[in-house]
Amino acid sequence: MYTVAVTRDFIARHFLIGGDWGSENFPHAHHYVTEVSIEANQLDQHGYLVDIVAIEAALDGIVADFRDQMLNDKPEFAGLNPSIEHFSRIICEKLLAAINPPGTGTLRVKLWENDSCWAAFRKNF
Repeated sequence: MYTVAVTRDFIARHFLIGGDWGSENFPHAHHYVTEVSIEANQLDQHGYLVDIVAIEAALDGIVADFRDQMLNDKPEFAGLNPSIEHFSRIICEKLLAAINPPGTGTLRVKLWENDSCWAAFRKNF
């Protein structure tokens, strides 16, 4: 199994809804780090799983859309608590649509909201 991965960091703001989570119920920022990995058994004719430049470009575009934004105001979070679980899924689905990898494999997004807390979402393609 081959794996290729890219990381990016950015700051975004949010507040949690639907429960009593103390200070998390009020707007605050996180320094997020997103770690994207793609796994599959086959490489393309160039020896790539997916061209890393294409992954970087797609991830940069996705991150730019969330950087310095209030996640609660983004349409992707309409009706959702902007948790790192939902956020990792949203990034995963956007990236998968942007790079459209050939063959079959798995795309995983691991999203850190600080040095010790993360959530991940994995989708087969």
